Parts: sequence; C-alpha cells; structure tokens
Amino acid sequence: MSVTELAEATGASDGSVINLCRQIDLTGFQQLKLSLAREVVQPVQFIHEDLQPQDDTTTVCRKMFHAGIQALRDTLSVLDPDAVAEAVKVIRGADRVEIYGIGSSAPIAEDAQYRMLRIGLNAKVVVDSHVQAISASRTGPDVAVLTISHSGATHETLASTRLAKEAGAKTIIVTNFANSPLQAYADVRLFTMARETKFRTEAMTSRIAQLCVLDALIAALALADYERATETLRKTFDVLSLKRF
Repeated sequence: MSVTELAEATGASDGSVINLCRQIDLTGFQQLKLSLAREVVQPVQFIHEDLQPQDDTTTVCRKMFHAGIQALRDTLSVLDPDAVAEAVKVIRGADRVEIYGIGSSAPIAEDAQYRMLRIGLNAKVVVDSHVQAISASRTGPDVAVLTISHSGATHETLASTRLAKEAGAKTIIVTNFANSPLQAYADVRLFTMARETKFRTEAMTSRIAQLCVLDALIAALALADYERATETLRKTFDVLSLKRF
C-alpha cells in the first residue's frame, strides 16, 4: 500500500500516517513497511532476509540468488497470460513501438528495443524525460507505447504515458503488482512481483523480473509472426557476425 491507500483503509489522513512513523522513531512510511516485513517474513528468512554488514561473500551470493529466484516465482504467479496476449495484439497492430524507462528501468527499456529490433519490429527507446514528453505527445492511434516502471509512480514516466494515452496511443505498462498512478493510463498491465528491501533496491530483483516478463512478451511476439521473425533473426545474426572475429 501507499501512504494514501493506508490512510483511506484506516479512515485517517496521509499526515496521520507520517506522524505515526515519526512518533515511533522511523524515517518514514517505507521504513515502517520494512520493519513490519522483517517481523512477518522470519519463517522464510532465507528468501526474504536483508543483507547484513557482516555477511561474507558466500552469504551475499546465496541471499541474492534466493531473492532473484523468489522474484521470478512471485512474478510468474501474478503475470496474466491473457494480458501478454493482449500486449502482443496491441504491438502487432501498431506501426511502431515507443519504449519508455527512467533510472534503473532505462537499461531494461533499451534491452526491450534491442530484442524487438532483432525480430523485425519498428521500435524506438526513449530514456530522456524531456524527449519522452515530446515524443509521447506526438504519438497517435498507430503507435504502441511500452512503459517500464517498477514503482509506477515516477513523475517522468507517468507524464509521458499520460501524454501518449491522451494522443491516442495504446499503452502497455510493466510495473510491480500494486496500485500505482501509472495504471490509470494503461490499456494493458503486465505485473512483476519483486520484494525489495534495504540493500535490494529497485535496480536488483525487480530488474530480473522485468527482464523475464519482457522476454516472455518478445517470445510471444516472435511466435505470433514466426516466419518473419525467424527470417529477421537470421538476417540480423548475419549482420552482427561482421562484428566478431
């Protein structure tokens, strides 16, 4: 839940929630959630435990791999195959695809563009917030917009997705499984389920989950136009072979 959602559920105000956090010597609402989570997840600590300063390299590797594995399992449980199929339909029906991502989502957006180009789609990635806003405002019904945002509450990607939606584009989002402002401007929602904690920030387990969701989407796109996709893959492989010794 966000601060606002908790306030609504308890009949309080946003300020009351923040004041409660301060009264019990926490830095804010996020730390309150993490503190509660530490109590709740003790029975499965080997999966959800946070990194500790005294952890050795073996322990760090074990914790990080367990976290990544759990993020993939959780994401598979919430990913709707019908939504993936709808995203395929939207992208195949568009003349071009624009892909938006900011911060830790930017390299995921760039990877999505690369993979779409490899199967013959007309895809463009935009990771600068100003260019995103301009480009989004100039989309239309012939454009599919794919927005990647773990929180679904980043001002830049929220504004760009809204502008694209208002311009008539079909919008697809990849975001974590929770209510977020971004969902209001989405035609298709592809959810991840990554449980980030103090050291496992948005650029870690959520990134793994996002990549896997996009891999599934692009595989489905390739299968939907198998002959064309495989031919394009062959041609692009030949082109890339010139880059190798």
